[in-house]
Amino acid sequence: MGMAVEKAVILGGGIGGLAVALALRTRGLSVRVLEQAEAIREVGAGIQVSPNGLRVIEALGLGAAFRARSVEGQAVSLRDHRRGREVLRLDLSRLPEGQSYRFVHRADLIDLLAEAARVAGVEIRLLQRARTVHPGTPPVVELCNGDRVEGDLVIGADGLNSVLRPVLNGAAEPFFTGQVAWRATVPNVTGHPAEARVHMGPGRHLVTYPLRGGERVNMVAVEERRDWVAEGWSHRDDAAHLRAAFAGFGGDVPELMAQVCDPGLWGLFRHPVARAWHGPGVALLGDAAHPTLPFLAQGANMALEDAWVLADALAGAGSLDAGLARYQARRRDRVMRVIAAANGNAWKYHLRNPLVRGVAHLGMGALGRLSPGGMLRQFDWLYAHDVTAPL
Repeated sequence: MGMAVEKAVILGGGIGGLAVALALRTRGLSVRVLEQAEAIREVGAGIQVSPNGLRVIEALGLGAAFRARSVEGQAVSLRDHRRGREVLRLDLSRLPEGQSYRFVHRADLIDLLAEAARVAGVEIRLLQRARTVHPGTPPVVELCNGDRVEGDLVIGADGLNSVLRPVLNGAAEPFFTGQVAWRATVPNVTGHPAEARVHMGPGRHLVTYPLRGGERVNMVAVEERRDWVAEGWSHRDDAAHLRAAFAGFGGDVPELMAQVCDPGLWGLFRHPVARAWHGPGVALLGDAAHPTLPFLAQGANMALEDAWVLADALAGAGSLDAGLARYQARRRDRVMRVIAAANGNAWKYHLRNPLVRGVAHLGMGALGRLSPGGMLRQFDWLYAHDVTAPL
């Protein structure tokens, strides 16, 4: 299978960057990953890998190794905040044959991908901070240290603050959603089962699920507020602020909250999906092209899908331009639909009026009991999608 390119340079050693590095390398390209950090590692946080993302991990030959490092989710449990009473249970064992939903520590998935990439012959270079990218034939990456790196193709898998995105699209105008999120992982002191729990309260919700064989629990806590919090991953907050915001939550929440010591805090912004995902010799992937809010747990899954489709689109194309155009055409509508669904989810968890909340929770519970399979089938468009299947 002829490739329109021989040499790829990838900006960013996150999940999307490493996955596309591996996908391209296994198709015979020479691949170099430039990562600005001093080590390939990830801040302590969990991610949910849904069946659509898992298919890419399996197609990359990492299925068994990934299963060994992740926890299989048995259910999604929506709960009322005050007593922790279950409102609706989505039984994940009812997913169609061959579909599995898993929880993994982000660092464990990154390690797995980086290890496989290195074994396959991908060159991973650390402490490489890109200043900008010049599209062209060949495209050139200009590094902050003055070095210039060129290849046949430069892929910007460099996340929210991508240096390539504005080159292709101009500066974005993200807007604050009026929500902030804390992230933490804590010891599993409550015997948290292998399920994702969404604890729903007025103007806020908390998602918890186990990681690392059930030893740890990942927490993502979202609160509506007027004041803006700088976007990004690196802010630390006093755990007392988090505990105060979720003081009204019962069940096993207080016990888990007591374990938090140094949570990350970030403001949630909505960004437009990039208009152009590619230019001469360059392409965007994952959050660099389409940042998504965390209310459908699809950020990493979309990056994995992108990685596979980009490599696949290039493999079947007569020219680089044709391959990149095919990549954007195959991804854009899907990503738009996922982002719209994520945007639409948050309010459901944050109903403030106790009457409205009561009625909504009753309705959800009734639907769940009447048609437990039906509640899951509404996600078929998302989870049953297989980017690795032959077109």
